[in-house]
Amino acid sequence: MKNLYIHKNLILGISIILVLFLLSYWFEVLFPIAWILVVILIVVLLFDLYILFSKKNGIDAERDTPLKFSNSDKNDIFVTIKNKYNFPVNCNIIEELPVQFQKRDFDYSLNIKPFQEYKFHYSLRPVDRGEYHFGKLHIFTSSPFRIITRRYSFYEENTMIKTYPSYIQMKKYSFLVLNDKLTEYGVKRIRRIGHTMEFEQIKKYVAGDDIRSINWKATAKHAKLMVNQYQDEKSQPIYSIIDTGRVMKMPFEGLKLLDYAINSALAFSNIAILKNDKAGILDFGKKVNNFLPASKLKTQMLKINEALYNIDTDFKDSDFGFLNSYIKHKIPHRSLLIIYTNFEHKSSLKRQLRYIKSLSKKHPIVIVIFENTELEQLTTSRAGNIQDIYHQTIGKKFFYDKKLIVKELQQRGIHTILTKPQDLTVNVINKYFELKARGRI
Repeated sequence: MKNLYIHKNLILGISIILVLFLLSYWFEVLFPIAWILVVILIVVLLFDLYILFSKKNGIDAERDTPLKFSNSDKNDIFVTIKNKYNFPVNCNIIEELPVQFQKRDFDYSLNIKPFQEYKFHYSLRPVDRGEYHFGKLHIFTSSPFRIITRRYSFYEENTMIKTYPSYIQMKKYSFLVLNDKLTEYGVKRIRRIGHTMEFEQIKKYVAGDDIRSINWKATAKHAKLMVNQYQDEKSQPIYSIIDTGRVMKMPFEGLKLLDYAINSALAFSNIAILKNDKAGILDFGKKVNNFLPASKLKTQMLKINEALYNIDTDFKDSDFGFLNSYIKHKIPHRSLLIIYTNFEHKSSLKRQLRYIKSLSKKHPIVIVIFENTELEQLTTSRAGNIQDIYHQTIGKKFFYDKKLIVKELQQRGIHTILTKPQDLTVNVINKYFELKARGRI
């Protein structure tokens, strides 16, 4: 009986009968009509009970979830419902979604013909990495009479799905690299300046070869023009260094800066490996939490994904001094360091600048800092009163400080990316291709 529910039509029928009994006090002709309706309602109720509960499993359902969720992306969940009754049924589906979504109004209604199967899907967008537990899938079924409702519940045990950094974004950029279509997503084509440093072979001159590459000794020996052929430098170690301090806890569009950095590091590392470079990961706060040496093995992306999965931030200030000492000890070879962090004030940069300068003496460094897009909306909106003007003035000062920070770093010879959170991945990839084209790595 715990699966038996009263349909609103039964309440409506009882209400109509009660009104008729009440009116029959003044209009006696309504009294027998009311009793006839009572009998009809009871008969229909019993018949509805019989046809709904005569089958042990009148409805079958299956929830098809992905093996893992991609953070910050839409993930599709598919539900298949099969009607085993020999009459059409009306179904209301209620999903017990993971608590992280804070969504308690999931309700999907549909009609299914006899012995038919119906499929539908919905999307979920997680904004936190970790474990997501689904509850039961409830289907409230009623017959064409719609007097009572029978509940079917599936998945007695919780379904747990792990949410990883955005592997959908990683696959998208990987596909674009393989098909040479990165420009469609804002990645610039950068003209290569000069030669790379890695010599490949001497070959015969053909029309279109750079005459500056002519090897005169080989030309004299073979009595024909010969040129040196170079290839892109490969297997350069590249590290994505992620700051997990309190500055990375700031949220934009439901996603923390840390998660934007993690998603970008995953996609960028995959592209670096596809370009035959070595990719590694390091995250730090008061100390270095995870360090994965750079490699270009096929299993490296799995290791990077697992390393990024458990990274979280706290309210402590990050120790760039400890990072400086750690890198000098653990990364002896010249490597490109992409440091995802954020400086809101010049004073915060000055405290860390000497450690960044120390690292830049041996390694090419790219500092990634974020624009405050919410402040941008505030400063561009129309001021309605004195308080709005005051807020816009303070907001513009923050923007000016960011530009001063970028200028300060660039004057020290340190590459800097000032980016909106949603444009982070494209801007990091652009900087990577620019540095490769200019022979800086």
